[in-house]
Amino acid sequence: MRGGDAELRRLKRLALKFMRRLELDGVELSLSLVSDAQIRKLNRAWRKKDKATDVLSFPLFSGPRPRGTPLRGGLRSSPPAPLGDVVISLETARRVAKERSVAIATELNLYLAHGLLHLLGHDHHRVEARKRMATAEAHLLGTRGMLTRQ
Repeated sequence: MRGGDAELRRLKRLALKFMRRLELDGVELSLSLVSDAQIRKLNRAWRKKDKATDVLSFPLFSGPRPRGTPLRGGLRSSPPAPLGDVVISLETARRVAKERSVAIATELNLYLAHGLLHLLGHDHHRVEARKRMATAEAHLLGTRGMLTRQ
């Protein structure tokens, strides 16, 4: 998407910071910025919801949540384990940022944190799970996340 290259580079750097904060080492994350049409197609194919959305997460594991090795420096002898894919609609982020009068970067940061936490097994369908995920978002962002903004 037009103008997305700089945002994608920035989000990749932020994703590395988030992964360090979560003490994830030895994992690999795929991150994409797409249009509303592209994310709608993915949402329809994978979630049976025929509408655009802000962020989708596709974990590449089954079973217990992957932790990686806590960061302690030194060399790893094995290649990174794939954590999954986070797909963000840049079009939705631009629209919502304008509606909320916030910077596009702020909106994208929310989507990245939210998507990454979904990859780690967080959800927000039950009250207690929603509280845990909201706390984890705040931990990553240093401010309220998607689940607690008004």
